[in-house]
Amino acid sequence: MNNNTYQQCTKTVMDNIADPNITFDKDGICNYWYSYHDAADEGLLHGKEGRDKWAQTIDKIKADSKSKKYDCIIGVSGGVDSTYIAYLVKKAKLRPLVVHFDNGWNSEIAVNNITKIIKYLDADLYTLVVDWEEFKDLQRAYLKAGAVDIEVLTDHAIIGTLYKIAAKNNIKYVISGSNIETEELLPESWIYNKKDFINIQDIHKKYGEIKLKSYPFFSIFKKIYYLNFKQLEFVSPINWAPYNKQQVKNIISKEIGWVDYGGKHHESIFTKFYQNFILPEKFKIDKRKAHLSNLICSGQLSRDEALVELKLPIYDPKELIVDKEYVVKKLGLKVEEFDAIMNKEPKSHFDYEIEGAIESHYPLLTPLKMIYNLFR
Repeated sequence: MNNNTYQQCTKTVMDNIADPNITFDKDGICNYWYSYHDAADEGLLHGKEGRDKWAQTIDKIKADSKSKKYDCIIGVSGGVDSTYIAYLVKKAKLRPLVVHFDNGWNSEIAVNNITKIIKYLDADLYTLVVDWEEFKDLQRAYLKAGAVDIEVLTDHAIIGTLYKIAAKNNIKYVISGSNIETEELLPESWIYNKKDFINIQDIHKKYGEIKLKSYPFFSIFKKIYYLNFKQLEFVSPINWAPYNKQQVKNIISKEIGWVDYGGKHHESIFTKFYQNFILPEKFKIDKRKAHLSNLICSGQLSRDEALVELKLPIYDPKELIVDKEYVVKKLGLKVEEFDAIMNKEPKSHFDYEIEGAIESHYPLLTPLKMIYNLFR
């Protein structure tokens, strides 16, 4: 196929715009359709098998944690998936420590949702409030660098915080909202490795303006310690029962008082602006294609319904004016500066330094891990 020829999957709404890695078979079906079903066949457990798996996991978590203050740790953002995890944990009568990472961009609805979650769980909340001047400088650096995955900055900090708090409180289990039925499909070229602190540091070194003193880097030393010697077990119970997004919204609205914020990951004002404006305008990426395709693959939406939704404006024009003014001002930029940044050619994360394998930095790690495993 000519790379300049537009092609869209005949099963999903994925296409070859801004996705150099998409492939199609002779019937026009793209690789994402097949990769979703491979992941579903391997990771989804529905019916009695899924219920039994979750019940057995609950028993194991409780048995391993009976002498501890907390059974598990969960992260909350005020979004659908993390709120549903809170609901499942409550039903399971687990004792969670709740962690929230506040990067300065929470919407008012998200804040209210988190408050309701904590009240519903009657649980302890640990909130890491990032130093705003540092985080602002990081986001500005990423914009200037032209790197696609600005959300790495939030995700990296969340990962590091989860590991740190779990280790400090001797918690072994993280109950995660990650799931196959709504989150499996996402082109690799649209995102970057969330754990690569070298890439973050290099981009900030080139484009940042202030010294970073408190940003929670997930450094090589922390990776060695947390990933090899304080191993956490991530549990994804959403994969063990049918996960219909609309039905879940109805459940958490009724049981917890959760309020819808209007779009996937729109609990964050920046994420909403990033996904609905920065990505499509600068990188020609419309993440709705991946989100809708995931729902098609999981049987929650027809392809025709998805095509109709894609014809709608990605951003309400009035909301865009308000949100752009707010985001640009909060980042300490002038509109002209921001527009100039948007007009520059995108660059790859691989144009900057990247992290290699931990073992390449520390050759002694492999024998140390072998010795550790002998005495576990």
